[in-house]
Amino acid sequence: MGLFPEEDILAREIESWCGFAESLRAEDRELFRKMLSDCYRYSEAINAKGEPFPAESLLMAVIFSQHKMIGWLFSRLEEEGAKY
Repeated sequence: MGLFPEEDILAREIESWCGFAESLRAEDRELFRKMLSDCYRYSEAINAKGEPFPAESLLMAVIFSQHKMIGWLFSRLEEEGAKY
């Protein structure tokens, strides 16, 4: 067990995506790695699930993060009076 045992599931899952990341173009690879590292915000929820298939929790964290960003963008558009 590492120094931060609560992050072990998430760290292992992120590590398992390295091959996929390496196959992406450089700019996409950087974005993908950032997206995965952003999942650490939700590490407590991901690790709480603690099942043998943590990719499900990891992907939910990514989707949730994207959903929040879309909501933020819509609110900015509304503030500026833009129509979408």
